[in-house]
Amino acid sequence: MLRPEVEKSFGYTHAIKIGDELIISGAVSMDEKGNPTAVGDLEQQMKNAYSDLEKILRYHGFSFDDVIVENIFTTDMAGLLKVSGYRSTIYTKHFPTGTWLEVKGLALPELLIEIELEARKVPRK
Repeated sequence: MLRPEVEKSFGYTHAIKIGDELIISGAVSMDEKGNPTAVGDLEQQMKNAYSDLEKILRYHGFSFDDVIVENIFTTDMAGLLKVSGYRSTIYTKHFPTGTWLEVKGLALPELLIEIELEARKVPRK
C-alpha cells in the first residue's frame, strides 16, 4: 500500500497482484496525507502520478516494460495532448494499450489527471 491511510479513507486498494498480473488503481498527484500537489499544473501532476506508479510497479517486481494497459482520465484533454510526449520517457520499449478519457471531474477538484495500469509478467526468451 502506497498511502495506507489515504486508501482506507477513500475506500480502495492501490494495487492487487494476482499471479503474474498486477492491477493498479488510478494514481494521482498527492502528498502522503492525500492532499493534491502541483495544483493547476497538468504536466507536473502527470509526472507525480507516474512516479507513484513506478514505486508500485517496482515494489511488486514489475516495470513499465510490463505494462499492458494504461487508462488516463483527465479534466483537460487539450492540455494532456500537449504534454503527452513525456510518456515516451516512461515507455521506452513499447506503449501499452489503453484509453484516454476527458472527464468532468476526478476525486478531488484540484486533480487534473489520473492514470491506472495493468501489468503482466511475460516470460522473456
